[in-house]
Amino acid sequence: MSNEIRDQVPADSPGTCEIGFAVPQTYNASRVLFDNLAQGRGDKLALIGPAGTRTYAELCAEACQWGNGFASLGLRRGDRVLLFLDDTPAYPAAFFGAVRAGFVPLLINTLTPPDLLQFYLADSGAAVAVAESEFCARFNAEACKDTALRTLIVVNGAVGEHAAPSALAAASWLAQFPTELAEADTDRNEMAFWMYSSGSTGRPKGIVHLQHDMAYSDVAFARNVLKLTPDDICFSVPKIFFAYGFGNSVTFPFSAGAATLLLPGQPKPAAIFAAIGQYKPTVFFGLPTLYTSLTKAEGAEKTNFSSLRMALSAAEVLSAEVFNGWKALTGLEIVEGLGSTEVLHIYLSNRPEQKKLGAAGLRVPGYEVALRDKDGREVGDDEEGILWVRGDSNTPLYWNRPDKSAETIREGGWIYTGDRFVRDADGFHFFRGRADDLIKISGQWVYPLEVELCLADHPDIRECAVFAAELPDRRMTLKAVVVMNNRAADQVEATRKLQDYVKSKLLPYKYPREVIFIDELPKTGTGKIDRQALLRM
Repeated sequence: MSNEIRDQVPADSPGTCEIGFAVPQTYNASRVLFDNLAQGRGDKLALIGPAGTRTYAELCAEACQWGNGFASLGLRRGDRVLLFLDDTPAYPAAFFGAVRAGFVPLLINTLTPPDLLQFYLADSGAAVAVAESEFCARFNAEACKDTALRTLIVVNGAVGEHAAPSALAAASWLAQFPTELAEADTDRNEMAFWMYSSGSTGRPKGIVHLQHDMAYSDVAFARNVLKLTPDDICFSVPKIFFAYGFGNSVTFPFSAGAATLLLPGQPKPAAIFAAIGQYKPTVFFGLPTLYTSLTKAEGAEKTNFSSLRMALSAAEVLSAEVFNGWKALTGLEIVEGLGSTEVLHIYLSNRPEQKKLGAAGLRVPGYEVALRDKDGREVGDDEEGILWVRGDSNTPLYWNRPDKSAETIREGGWIYTGDRFVRDADGFHFFRGRADDLIKISGQWVYPLEVELCLADHPDIRECAVFAAELPDRRMTLKAVVVMNNRAADQVEATRKLQDYVKSKLLPYKYPREVIFIDELPKTGTGKIDRQALLRM
């Protein structure tokens, strides 16, 4: 398996000269954690939060126990271990233990239902899974059918009743294993871990990442944008299973010898405010929908945000209202960026000292970005094009999906994102929607995102989503789903006002023909707006 992956990685690693990145040919990603011991940080706190604290020495010792424990189950080099975990100390310990022993952890969304869990198990061939006690019921007969799963390890609670193969309580099981483990002699281009795509355009794709990818994303993004020091405390509300959250909570703080604040459970505003007040993080990571919720939540004005030096956002376009609301609340300007699971983290980003509202940002050093037309020719400034990105943290392939790999991962290691952007003369990139979401309304072409961004700036709207909908006669129309600041507003009058607003700001034919009012937009497990759920409304 490992050689198959290695053979598909270009010999020349793009971007390495620009950022001075270099790791030896034999390299194991567990060094992101374990190098802290060599640097004398063993007694420093690595993890804090309501689920417990760990020093770097304690976390490394637990990781070794996990690695030794996995090996005792008969796993071979490159075998997969499915992680179905909340954000507690067990997550990084199990992750680094698997990687250090030469196994490949899969980071899985904890909202996954049994039928999709069955797909992940079958697709990966994972024989071992690690799950929270509260999620054990998800490993039922449906989830385990026709899979290789033979052992379930349960953390943070009792094993309980379930239909899964033999289950082990992690606390007592781990105690028998040594707290030391030599790292596997993995190649820098060997598989290290997988994440799965959301599957919004078909069944999810297993996104393979290599041993050196974590270190590369740190040198490229974190050292240029975050500039963490050992005194920092990172608090990522997006969970570890999300590529954005994984970098924020694991890769970047551990690479700098900083601490991570882990908050398990649902990220409700009250819990987030309490964590900020008690643990005093310095760098905060969120999403536009989260910032919207926090700025309008009860208790926001009573929270002491003075420990924060930086706040970041990614995944979706940040509106002026959210940006200004957060600044009024905390005094901080949100730093916006854009990344993807295929690239592992952010490759376009604003900077604290260099930003433009509404822009995904400037190219992150270490990544090449190009805007190209549909024929692959590069376009110039102020011209719309599809974004291509290349860097040494790019996935080499989707697991068992050669068709999708060929669509997305192009010659020379470029990733075709399918996102349309415009780049201005200063190098800032502005998102304009997906390459395939252009629709014709009243005989004229419209991009739903343009209308959505327009509505998002209306002072009466808290958050919104705009998408194409098919009428019974097969014509296409635009539908807007909105959450109003004043939930008691007259909907007929509000619809007219919003439609007139779009007509005045954009061209008249671009207004949404249907406006639906709801109390809250549905969200995915990663905190993005769940557009598939909206399409079913």
